Amino acid sequence: MPKSKLRKKDGKVIPADILHPVAAPTESPRWLAPVMVGAFLAGLVWIVIFYVTSTNYPVPGIGAWNMVIGFGFVGVGFTLATKWR
Repeated sequence: MPKSKLRKKDGKVIPADILHPVAAPTESPRWLAPVMVGAFLAGLVWIVIFYVTSTNYPVPGIGAWNMVIGFGFVGVGFTLATKWR
């Protein structure tokens, strides 16, 4: 049986950042968890007050924009939750 031809290997260089990746921080900052939970709770309380008071409060006069504010707090909480380790 005939022998197959051998290929020459390219002398490729692997970048240093792939060989020795920088370690990510192992802990999140101490302030992250309380602020995250606070944002979740603030958004929840804001929306509950909005519904319990028949859409009059927490900020009278802006109507359904109170929902946007409440979900904004919840969105901040979710954004911070992605940073938590």
